Amino acid sequence: MKFINYLESIAGISVYPMASLLLFTTFFVAASLWAFKADKKMVDHISRIPLENDDTNPQ
Repeated sequence: MKFINYLESIAGISVYPMASLLLFTTFFVAASLWAFKADKKMVDHISRIPLENDDTNPQ
């Protein structure tokens, strides 16, 4: 018996794919809106963080 047969036997399983699609779409739209409305100076600062030389954190 294949795995899909086990899933088909669970009552109400069809709700989970729709819920996960809705969750992903909501997150993607929210992240896109934030990216387009974010302050350009803040985005530029965040993009340079990995390249900055930080002497306060010795390794």
